Amino acid sequence: MGKITIQDILKKKGKSKIAMLTCYDYSFARILDEAGIDVVLVGDSLANVVLGLEETRRVSFGEMLNHTRAVAAGVENSLVVADMPFVSYQLRASRAVIYAKKFIACGAAAVKVEWFSANNNKDCVYVVKKLIAANIPVMGHIGLTPQTAHLLGGYKVQGKDMRAALNLLKQAKILEKLGVFSIVLECVPYQVARLITKQVRIPTIGIGAGKFCDGQVLVLYDMLGLYKKIRPKFVRMYKDLYIQTRSALRHYAVDVRHGKFPARFESFSIKKHELALLKRKIR
Repeated sequence: MGKITIQDILKKKGKSKIAMLTCYDYSFARILDEAGIDVVLVGDSLANVVLGLEETRRVSFGEMLNHTRAVAAGVENSLVVADMPFVSYQLRASRAVIYAKKFIACGAAAVKVEWFSANNNKDCVYVVKKLIAANIPVMGHIGLTPQTAHLLGGYKVQGKDMRAALNLLKQAKILEKLGVFSIVLECVPYQVARLITKQVRIPTIGIGAGKFCDGQVLVLYDMLGLYKKIRPKFVRMYKDLYIQTRSALRHYAVDVRHGKFPARFESFSIKKHELALLKRKIR
């Protein structure tokens, strides 16, 4: 397939769909890469599905950086995008470039920034403008933005009325003008997502935004059935690895308790004459 670049993603607009998934570790990263996934997102959903935290905003910069490094080590072809955690740009917007450069240095090709409007939309524009001026590729994210879901009335569909939909379109066009190379649309009515997709010249990637986006993204642990705490309506579970993994672990525990694991062929051996010498020494 060859290494996927930002330009490759841009060229897919209106021509071929973009397959994107989240990933948090080296082993899964290798599998996603071999499976031909276009974009691997080191998502801040790490907070929920790996660290057991209630909110994505609670994941630290250090944790995100460490997992980005692990994912990048396992990828050869896919485009690696690192989610900027809440603490890296929303608390102190002036330090966003410093944090983003660390993600790029550890192997990410781009960073993702959620739309936030702490200061009448100025902060988000400021951050994206600074990142792009520093030659850091940016993926935008509008609609339901989990880091600030508490300001949106919770984890709810966004853009359900004309005014809210127009606001999303405005945000998308602002991000496009600033120079982002793609935009994630999360929990948006499919009709609105379709309109936004037609109105911008950069790829849109949907999650709970219908099939008319230029690509789709899901949380890996959701689509593999590994995370059982919640299951959003938009998730299609392709395999239930939770059940398969639990079955394998129970089988292992039974084998251990009954002395069936490890077998002789799974064990190392010492030569007979060396064993005899050893036994004489310890008598």
